Amino acid sequence: MGKNAEKKGIRRRARLIVAGRKDFIITLISFVSVTIISFFFLRLASDPTLNIAMLYTIGAFIAARYTEGYLYGIVYALGAVLAVNFFFTYPYGTLNFTIEGYQVTFLGMLVISLFTSVSSSALKAQQDMLARQEKELAEAEKEKMRANLLRAVSHDIRTPLTGIIGNSESILETGNTMTDEEKLKIISSIDSDARWLLNMVENLLSVTRIDDNNAGVNKTPEIVDEAVSAAVSKFRKRFPGTEVIVKVPEEPVMVEMDALLIQQVLINIMHNSKVHSGSDEPIELNVERDGGEVRFSVRDHGVGIAEDRLETIFDGEGMNMEQSSPDGYKGMGIGLSICKTIVIAHGGRIEARNHDRGAEIVFWLPADMEDISDESEDIDFSD
Repeated sequence: MGKNAEKKGIRRRARLIVAGRKDFIITLISFVSVTIISFFFLRLASDPTLNIAMLYTIGAFIAARYTEGYLYGIVYALGAVLAVNFFFTYPYGTLNFTIEGYQVTFLGMLVISLFTSVSSSALKAQQDMLARQEKELAEAEKEKMRANLLRAVSHDIRTPLTGIIGNSESILETGNTMTDEEKLKIISSIDSDARWLLNMVENLLSVTRIDDNNAGVNKTPEIVDEAVSAAVSKFRKRFPGTEVIVKVPEEPVMVEMDALLIQQVLINIMHNSKVHSGSDEPIELNVERDGGEVRFSVRDHGVGIAEDRLETIFDGEGMNMEQSSPDGYKGMGIGLSICKTIVIAHGGRIEARNHDRGAEIVFWLPADMEDISDESEDIDFSD
């Protein structure tokens, strides 16, 4: 413990030394730069003192803004007063504090420089505090998301596992006395549970692709059409009889994203529409430019979403057995929670809403600012 504390103390002192050197260099460069510029004003203007004083005040602001604490800004302000007196006030090259009116002028300059330095340092401290608070809020949001995901996982995985075990035991114990129809029914149930678990695992693997330290993702420029096409193709393998109508811009739209994660978002939303809408009508997937963003919309024509769940549907809050579907485990679960996590990690936003004939889930991702046509074409992936 003693050695560890000593090492930490050494590292802390080393960081302070490095930071002190950096602050000194910033202050020195700012002071020298302003002094050099002031010599040009001295040659160009008949009475440059006021302009030079303003230059040093700006330098004091820069020194205070980019150094730690108040010390360097205050030292700069004092040095600025002495420099103006020595270099730019007649008689040049000497310090003279007896000139008439000088005391008031340079006292004002000192006060302004000190006030600028202190205000800048206070502003920086406030910005640092706000940054820390935002970081803490982000961490709290991440912890809340983890808790909701764990709660959803504990429910959504335990139930199908119980079903698989129970059905497997039934076949092992009484399989010889079952009819082929009964066996097929049990095997179909096992297959359904296993596929649901596979979907859960894919969602959890998607979360592991997100950097846990900064909730960031490895984004590369991707063509939206390709990501949408891949997502629809994967979805159709799970629901072969489901019709999906896709509208995308005619011109290629590029978005900085992790294509696999965005595909997972689209699959989760379409899966949710299929399972919970209670409708066999086609699912509509629309993509369009929306200002500086790309808007993705998945719309079904079913029962919609309860109004009291629209605000919490992506958080996993309020999920209980009464809100699950009749099969006991195919609730919205972690799917939509992960959608929110992925979209936010991309710097986007997501929301759920109802329309006249069902539900719609929309999310936006930042887009390339190039001027791309919003005209769209219908693509039917039903075949």
